[in-house]
Amino acid sequence: MEDNQKQPYVVSSKSRVAVAINAASKTGEWIKSKLGSYRQLDTKTSSQDLVTEVDKGAEQMIRKLVQTYCPGDAFLGEESAGVGAEASIRAVEAVKDEEYVWIVDPIDGTTNFVHGFPFYCVSIAVAHKGEVIVGVVYDPTHDELFVAEKGKGAYVHGNLMKVADHMKLSECLVATGFPANNSVERNTKSLVDLLPKVRSIRNGGSAALHLAYVAAGRLDAYWEVGLNAWDLAAGALLVTESGGRIGDISGSDYDITVRNIAATNGHIHEELLQELHASGLTALPK
Repeated sequence: MEDNQKQPYVVSSKSRVAVAINAASKTGEWIKSKLGSYRQLDTKTSSQDLVTEVDKGAEQMIRKLVQTYCPGDAFLGEESAGVGAEASIRAVEAVKDEEYVWIVDPIDGTTNFVHGFPFYCVSIAVAHKGEVIVGVVYDPTHDELFVAEKGKGAYVHGNLMKVADHMKLSECLVATGFPANNSVERNTKSLVDLLPKVRSIRNGGSAALHLAYVAAGRLDAYWEVGLNAWDLAAGALLVTESGGRIGDISGSDYDITVRNIAATNGHIHEELLQELHASGLTALPK
């Protein structure tokens, strides 16, 4: 493993992963330049579900780059998928069987971006007939680029990532989130129930970065309910390619239709699911 960690990560300039890296990097730097200077703030499903013209502009930038280099590919972006869970589910169903589909969250962590809190990112995934094969998450604040290709590992700063090796939930730093929908009460109960059983719990406000941090070994686990494909797709591949495990909170495997997720270093996965189920997070509706 040490030899692999010393080898720089190299991609073909013509590959989809290269396009995703280029799109995430360029868009992320543009987003960072707009920090504190957005002109319009709107809400979607609730007062906690925010969108700015920067989100929309960032998605347009990514879409144009994808259309330029991969003109036959389908595109699923947060800002063009429609508002609300039902619209999100319909949007995923419409593209899940496409040959290639780009799954994009132009700013994962918009609330953080709006408040100047430095925990937001660009999340770009590519799925082939429903299976995620490329995942790129770029954090422009810290200039961290997380990249995964199916079967080729996951990397940050060009170095191979590996999940943490903690074996017991009581040793673990875990994360969750508070979705801007009617799942908040359930997630809050699980937070209260789980808090005394782990080392500590964090809520950074970006699903994609939480998943990237699980992949990098900075977090041992992350769970949240009521998410969307664009929140999860890139980060899910980062986790699995780093040796971790991600799936539906019910216990089923991850696919791009999953909205209620648990991601772990693998060692504590069953223990985490057991605790979440005990707190009432099981067999959740999509």
